[in-house]
Amino acid sequence: MFTISQLQQFSGIKAHTIRVWEQRYNALTPMRSEGNTRYYDNSQLRRLLNIVCLMGVRYKVSQLCVMTDKELFMILEEQLEKSIVSVGGNEYFISQLIASGVSFDELHFEKIFSNCLLRMGVKDCYIKIIYPMLNRIGLMWSSGTMSPAQEHFISNIIRQKLFTAIDSLPPSKTSNDTWLLFLPENEYHEIGLLFASYIIRQAGKKVVYLGNNVPCETIVTAVEEIEPTNLLFFLVHNDNPEYSQMYLNTLNKGFKNIKIHLSGNENLIKKLKMGKSNSWIRSVEELEASLV
Repeated sequence: MFTISQLQQFSGIKAHTIRVWEQRYNALTPMRSEGNTRYYDNSQLRRLLNIVCLMGVRYKVSQLCVMTDKELFMILEEQLEKSIVSVGGNEYFISQLIASGVSFDELHFEKIFSNCLLRMGVKDCYIKIIYPMLNRIGLMWSSGTMSPAQEHFISNIIRQKLFTAIDSLPPSKTSNDTWLLFLPENEYHEIGLLFASYIIRQAGKKVVYLGNNVPCETIVTAVEEIEPTNLLFFLVHNDNPEYSQMYLNTLNKGFKNIKIHLSGNENLIKKLKMGKSNSWIRSVEELEASLV
């Protein structure tokens, strides 16, 4: 359930404006708790996101607010088919993907996402759409306004798309520059790592992908057998800096002749003391620079 302040946070429309739309146009229908507090459900959030998406296309707010959900959805379908995406640029796609995920509408999610890929390609789609969307989803999940089921639904569709994109690239014919990719134990959010795998493989490098929650002993075994030139891992969740420093020190001590790259949680990584063989990758551009 959402408060009006949370609707403001996720839609970009001020709470005062949302109240005006309710009073003037009956745009949303809030429910009341036993303490008479207004709250909104998933369908109300989706309706608001749909209205925001269509503002300024060819309809006035006063027109959109009195439309039924079915009418709004039909207009959105028309706009997508005509490739009219003039409302807030990429915000259109982000809002629609989140709205589809909240209601578990895989068909609509697929249409929007496929349109993004056709327009932008995998790299720009990740930078401009997927990454900002995941940041917003993380905020919604952290505040309790997106259920774990909804977050998993969206994340797993994105994972499937990235796996498909990776599979479309030919494997490297040489192992002179091999990258071993993994997430440490208790790290499970691998979308960033999957995208890194796509970028590295696209550059013609060999990638060995171990996935998430990989124990240290497994990494040791993999290094012995594969002899990679580079390791790349992500630190995503907010962990104890001392523990993360110990983990990095262990890798540096065990793999002295291997370049070790890390990415992910900026607030955590900036507290770590890097070794000479370490590289903090903060952006796609920095990753691509390390592949030259």
